[in-house]
Amino acid sequence: MSDPLASIPSTVLAKLDELDRQYVELDRRLAEPAVLADHRAVRDVSIKKAALEEVVGSYRVFRRLAAEAADLRSVIAAGDDPDLVAMAKAELREVESRAGALIDQMKTRLVNADDRRVGSVMLEVRAGTGGAEAALWARDLLDLYQRLATRRGWSYEMLDLTPETDAGGIRNAVVNIRGERVWSELAFEAGVHSVKRVPATE
Repeated sequence: MSDPLASIPSTVLAKLDELDRQYVELDRRLAEPAVLADHRAVRDVSIKKAALEEVVGSYRVFRRLAAEAADLRSVIAAGDDPDLVAMAKAELREVESRAGALIDQMKTRLVNADDRRVGSVMLEVRAGTGGAEAALWARDLLDLYQRLATRRGWSYEMLDLTPETDAGGIRNAVVNIRGERVWSELAFEAGVHSVKRVPATE
């Protein structure tokens, strides 16, 4: 039966400890009057805290399980009561199994934690070739992102807009979107987004 802590490299444990400290500091900052008085500061600190919440939560549960496993190994090593030792061995297997599952979760969440802390993206939409139809599609696409931002509770700030006056579309637009998980959800949106109209007869 192995120590769950021994199965994690020391560099990873050091990183997890550091993230735990950052989480505590961000929690403390959210209680500061100067931060509470500034809604943008509250939003920025909250985004960073939320980005760490899952990995830190898993790590804290893992540490509790590791401590519990150490206590059970002490009972087994003492060997005073055969029945108690048998119970401790059975419980230790369960605790180590849960700790092992948490290790996989922590690794995944540790990889994603930095991305989740990016709380702001610049979104640019440009109409491609196709004249008025392309400009209308660009406007529809921009409206889609605005609705997504509203649904997710993100802020949506139009920084630049060049309209297509003939048909009501747009030639290009630049938007700042801020909020929790905004980078994680929009990082792969780059590229060409096309639309093809299908006639009603088909």
